[in-house]
Amino acid sequence: MTQPLHSVVERVTHNIEQRSEARRTQYLQKIRQAAERGPARGSLSCGNLAHGAAACAAHEKEALFDVDAPVHNLAIVSAYNDMLSAHQPYATYPDRIKQVAAQRNAVAQFAGGVPAMCDGVTQGRPGMDLSLFSRDVIAMSTAIALSHDMFDAAVCLGICDKIVPGLLMGALAFGHLPVAFIPSGPMPSGLPNKEKAAVREAYAAGEAGRNELIAAESASYHSPGTCTFYGTANSNQMLLEFMGLQLSGSSFVPPGTPLRDALTDASVNQVLDLAASGGATARLGEMLTAKSFVNACIGLLATGGSTNHTIHLIAMAGAAGYTLSWSDLSELSEVIPLLTRVYPNGTADVNEFDAAGGLGCVMTNLLDHGLLHDEVDTIQGHGLRNYLRRPELNEGGLQWHKPSVAPADLSVVSTADKPFDAQGGLKLIAGNLGRGVVKVSAVASEHRKITAPARVFRSQAEFVTAFEANSITGDAVIVLTHQGPRANGMPELHKLTPYLGVLQGRGQKVALVTDGRMSGASGKVLAAIHVTPEASADGPLGRVQDGDLVTVDAQDGTLSVAAELNSRQAAQPDLSQEHTGWGREMFGWMRNQASSAEEGATVLEH
Repeated sequence: MTQPLHSVVERVTHNIEQRSEARRTQYLQKIRQAAERGPARGSLSCGNLAHGAAACAAHEKEALFDVDAPVHNLAIVSAYNDMLSAHQPYATYPDRIKQVAAQRNAVAQFAGGVPAMCDGVTQGRPGMDLSLFSRDVIAMSTAIALSHDMFDAAVCLGICDKIVPGLLMGALAFGHLPVAFIPSGPMPSGLPNKEKAAVREAYAAGEAGRNELIAAESASYHSPGTCTFYGTANSNQMLLEFMGLQLSGSSFVPPGTPLRDALTDASVNQVLDLAASGGATARLGEMLTAKSFVNACIGLLATGGSTNHTIHLIAMAGAAGYTLSWSDLSELSEVIPLLTRVYPNGTADVNEFDAAGGLGCVMTNLLDHGLLHDEVDTIQGHGLRNYLRRPELNEGGLQWHKPSVAPADLSVVSTADKPFDAQGGLKLIAGNLGRGVVKVSAVASEHRKITAPARVFRSQAEFVTAFEANSITGDAVIVLTHQGPRANGMPELHKLTPYLGVLQGRGQKVALVTDGRMSGASGKVLAAIHVTPEASADGPLGRVQDGDLVTVDAQDGTLSVAAELNSRQAAQPDLSQEHTGWGREMFGWMRNQASSAEEGATVLEH
């Protein structure tokens, strides 16, 4: 029997609605005015329209020129490139989408491409300083793609870290259009993530060579498709299903399979159906409400998803006129159980997770226990229970079936009655060092609290040098400052993970405190990240010195230092070398204008 909605879920949703009332009203007025103007092509001059259709086939031109006919023009916005495994399958999607649209007497045009960079390639490299800001560039690129005003609906092709948030933020600027996301799916399982991590630690400790390391990495990342660990890319796919923006059960279907192709076709038909309906809730900006974003937060917590979404969710919600906060996430985390064990929170990968019941099983448990909003609109209709279905391809074509409520593997997916943890995977911590986020789902309970002397570093390279010199002895809280948006673009600091793991494996109690980001695959070492205010915004982190006793307690939510910081001069390291080269000089205006991590680390106005 389904339980009533939990009071905390209800209260958090109400609080978001109340504080966002003016902002949301302004957003809805903007997109409703756009919708009232009618089909976009109807307002174009003959010259405008001729330019927009010049490269089309004759029958497509005829359809587009008849602006009163019930023919819909579908925009394709894609993050395709063939260097990144997750996006390489998108090469064939546009032609397929156009063929499906043509069968519906509709037209599909490739409206624009957006950049897609991979944090896995740029980890520890200068290019990583552009990574977070690439999200806002993608949002702006999406807006440019749709700005030709030729379209009645859109499909977004994107998978990985900053790409999905950026696509959604840009699409929300055109929230009067129906929009669907189409995934490409994960690569087949390769070398288990736990074994890969062990080789990384052995390499960091000098116990394995480069040949062993590259062999392990290549055995893990080995073919087209999304990386199989539960980092930001796969967390993106989870969010899109929890928000009802891509077809149910479609996230983790491998590329190059008949089922994947059938789901792509079905996605096109679905968004064209939405365009044909003309209903207000078919429009992206109307479809996504505070309940949708709360559902996304709950999905993140219940699955132990990427810490990057403590930034992205705030920015995405802002693009829809909602003010979401870390406090909302923290309050929800107190009552949302952890229902999955997927690497780095366990040993299974996303393919094993999907086989064990996947997102449908998680959603079923949350809905039945009153821990998720059902009363939401999705691209598949009203009600999130539409998403408690798994797609199958048989002689009758694509069909959806209700999954089993009971997980197939209780070591990977649990139930709300017997969760892996009574609380969600993220914890807000705060104190005289500011506010930060801890991914507790990946950290063993005995490692969730530490008080130890600070070791202060200004760069990853400085820390690695100290590690290789064996100068980090005893218990230590590694304080890495000036890594926030305004300092150097807030790069991920995943390069530190193997080294910190080695220290912890030696029996040292260690933790990381930083105003930077860790990977969506944040690991087993206690890490207080995204600390705000950041050091470059005169945050207290910039006044911590070697030897100060720092407490990081993810159990009671404390982040503090036993020192009087106000009387100290803040460190002001020379960051000029991190602002030039590899294109970084072009992003100075973003560093200067970026909001805090807790405000979404964005330069965009909504």
